[in-house]
This record gives sequence, C-alpha cells and structure tokens, in this order.
Amino acid sequence: MGKTKAQDESQPNPLLPRIHTIRKQRVVLDAEMAKLYAVPTFRLNEAIKRNEARFPADFRFQLTREEVANLISQNAISSLGHGGLRTLPWAFTEHGCLMAATVLRSEKAVQMSLYLVRAFVQMREQISSNLGVLRRLAEIDKKLLEHDSVLREVVERLSPLLNPPPEDEAAKPKIGYHRGNR
Repeated sequence: MGKTKAQDESQPNPLLPRIHTIRKQRVVLDAEMAKLYAVPTFRLNEAIKRNEARFPADFRFQLTREEVANLISQNAISSLGHGGLRTLPWAFTEHGCLMAATVLRSEKAVQMSLYLVRAFVQMREQISSNLGVLRRLAEIDKKLLEHDSVLREVVERLSPLLNPPPEDEAAKPKIGYHRGNR
C-alpha cells in the first residue's frame, strides 16, 4: 500500500541533504551536494571555482578547522586525513546550492536543485511550526513565573499561622497541684 500524503510529510526524505547551521546560516556541505548531483566532490568544487563570480560570500564559504572539528564531534562529517577530508569543506547557503546546479548543467543537477529547494522549504516549515510552539511555551513560562510570585507571597503570609512562635513555658500558668501553686 502507498503512503498517505500526511505520512510522507511527517517523515524526512532520505534523499534530501542534511542542512547544518554554521555561522548562524543554514548550509549544505560540498560533499553532500556532490552526492546529490552524482559527481565527485572535487569535480563540484572545480566547476564552482571556474565560476567563482557566481558564488559571492553570502552564497558559500569555507569552513574553519574549528567548525570542521565541531562537525566531526557531532558525527556530521568524516575526519580530516587518513581517508577522510583532505581540504576544508565548503558550505553552501540555499542560494549557493541553487547556483551550483546552474554551473553543473546536467539533468541530474536540475532534479537535485528541486530536491534542495524542497529541503530548505521543509526546514523552514519545521522551524515555523517549532517557533509557534516556542512562543506558546514562553507564554506558559511567563504565567508560571507570575503564579510563582503570587504563591510565594501567599506562603509568606500564611507561614506565621502554620508555624506559630514557640511559647514561653515559664509564662504559662501551670494546671493542677504544683508547689507554689496554692
């Protein structure tokens, strides 16, 4: 049986690349784009280098060693050297991903650019739905803080009644027969 539209939308498409947040931007790494376009990573980077004018700094940037180390620690990419990365990867923003499809000029690149557009759209939809939930949680948190301060005040006012001061035993009159109580 086929999946319903709701099932398809709830589960991420395995063909879509992982979108990382680096330098407060959402990006796709060059190796993941190369897989989508069915070309080796170095070929993708060669084509982009030949068309560098199409890729300003807001379309792509090269990762620093610290950013690569962070991605490696998150198991997002393979390690540098020994069969892993030999050069620092490039990160492409949404516009850079689409521009890469134009410099590759293959049918596969056109198809994959559509997948990339869908990936970024799906990400935006998830973020906007999460944003609504986060706003609601912020409202609830604000109300809880208000209620918390009111409850503290009530407890402070009731605590003298709940914990009466200790009575002075010497000042109390003794009941019954006691020496000096005649």
